[in-house]
Amino acid sequence: MSTAAPDLESLKQWIGRTETAVDYVTVPMVDRLSATLDRDDAFPKTGDPLPVGWHSTLFPRIVRHSQIGPDGHPQRGDFLPPVPLPRRMFAGKRSTFIAPLQVGDEVRRLSTIQNVTVKDGRSGRMVFVTVKTDISSPRGLAITEEQDIVYRGEPDKNAPPPPPQPAPGKAVWQHQVTPDPVMLFRYSALTFNGHRIHYDHPYVTGTEGYPNLVMNGGLTTLLVYELARTHASTPIRFMSSRNVRALFVGRTITLCGEPSADNKTAKLWAQDDSGALALTAEAEFA
Repeated sequence: MSTAAPDLESLKQWIGRTETAVDYVTVPMVDRLSATLDRDDAFPKTGDPLPVGWHSTLFPRIVRHSQIGPDGHPQRGDFLPPVPLPRRMFAGKRSTFIAPLQVGDEVRRLSTIQNVTVKDGRSGRMVFVTVKTDISSPRGLAITEEQDIVYRGEPDKNAPPPPPQPAPGKAVWQHQVTPDPVMLFRYSALTFNGHRIHYDHPYVTGTEGYPNLVMNGGLTTLLVYELARTHASTPIRFMSSRNVRALFVGRTITLCGEPSADNKTAKLWAQDDSGALALTAEAEFA
């Protein structure tokens, strides 16, 4: 799809728009996410702290079925700008954890379109939308987060794939996961994510041209949180992550971490089964 830069620049009018929402940290939600992550946790109870990173299941975007676009996402132009590019992907986020959420909390969210940026990359013109979100519990501000969403045109099927990036460090922590269609389906159900690339095999291979179902970027990010949470001696205070390469069902993902000498920070990353870097992250600990 060819789109002139001036048309895309007009999307900057969305900068400053806000949206509010209310959600609840429920016992069933926590129990179901624990099962999806294959954890053997005790059954959650009211007042338990929500594990760091698990807030990603809160505040799914909900619209009527008639307002769903052809890719399974909500149609554009309500809170998010109506970017006239067909591909939409989660690019990364930066999260600061101020205080824990608890099971049973009523949670409030204030989201603001912080920036809309037009760029030209190897795959053509792209639009990055940055959304800033403040999440509060009854006790006050708990999490502040910036999330990047990237929109791009249809890729050139004849273009060579980008060269793989090397790992950013030497793995000290390591865990392998091989996602299957059930894992993706359960996470998509928990997050009310209708994006068809995660469950519709004829669509993702025939329309979008991927070799198999695409791993949910939010789920990969959550698995990196779990790696850090398992190995770090103190709680995560800040995490930034960036998705750099698609991952696919049936192909093993290796989650890696390299803590600093003082254990106050860590480099984190995910690699596909060929060793190519798929996600990179950095964590700071309390």
